[in-house]
Amino acid sequence: MKRPLVGSLAAAFFGAAAFTGLVTSPATAATAEDSGASAHKPAAAPGFEGTVALSNCSGSVVRMPDSQPDDPALVLSNGHCLEEGMPGAGEVITDQPSSRSFTLLKDDGGDAGTIKATKIAYATMTDTDVSLYEVGSSYADIESQFGVKPLDLEAAHPEQGKDITVVSGYWKETYSCAVDGFVPTLKEADWTMKDSIRYTAECQTKGGTSGSPVVDDATGKVVGVNNTRNENGQECTMNNPCEVDENGEVTVREGIGYGQQTYLLAACIGDGNQLDLGREGCTLPKP
Repeated sequence: MKRPLVGSLAAAFFGAAAFTGLVTSPATAATAEDSGASAHKPAAAPGFEGTVALSNCSGSVVRMPDSQPDDPALVLSNGHCLEEGMPGAGEVITDQPSSRSFTLLKDDGGDAGTIKATKIAYATMTDTDVSLYEVGSSYADIESQFGVKPLDLEAAHPEQGKDITVVSGYWKETYSCAVDGFVPTLKEADWTMKDSIRYTAECQTKGGTSGSPVVDDATGKVVGVNNTRNENGQECTMNNPCEVDENGEVTVREGIGYGQQTYLLAACIGDGNQLDLGREGCTLPKP
């Protein structure tokens, strides 16, 4: 996972326990040649409007497909970015009070102001790595007070080969690349993620970019949330996620970054932007 350690801007993150009986096939850093994306030419990178800076990570104000202007706004980040520390494997957090503050950014990266959470609506590091905060302001309030619009969340699975940009509110930096493919199982230390987005090599993310929205350049919609990168070629250790295919074969791609798909969230948010894990089509892990 790509976030600063306490008191530093180094790194910190995910992990998956080492495996036995699996075949390891280390890979080189780039996977662009594999997908034919080596000639990637990104469109104009999305701006920073609607992104936020956390104390240790990045995030974004997101609007669900059915969200209304007067609904309480939602802030998307990673599960491993929670103020209280990373959830354990198998842990799911819902409706937990929070007073966390977020620095809201304007399109040019300038600070627009501060918004404050009322609760952690949902957070987990099981099958994915996501946190969703509810804040005490509606989308209409935020636009009226700060002149900032939210980012729309895409309700469909992202597509391979699409140009994307990781937009970091923490660093006020963007990273442009493409969707190289999807990983059936991504393991890092004690955590396991499913159907992760693998980036082409151009997205050299770093500590503090965790929680950044992954934006489809063509639509401007959020298709994922940035969360980890294999730092030095180790296998399935903290900061060194490994890929496991359907046959159990392990692949290590040094230098390659990953994100978690966010379309799953759309099916789990009901009227009033309220979490409803029993909603039809909702497949997020439950407590």
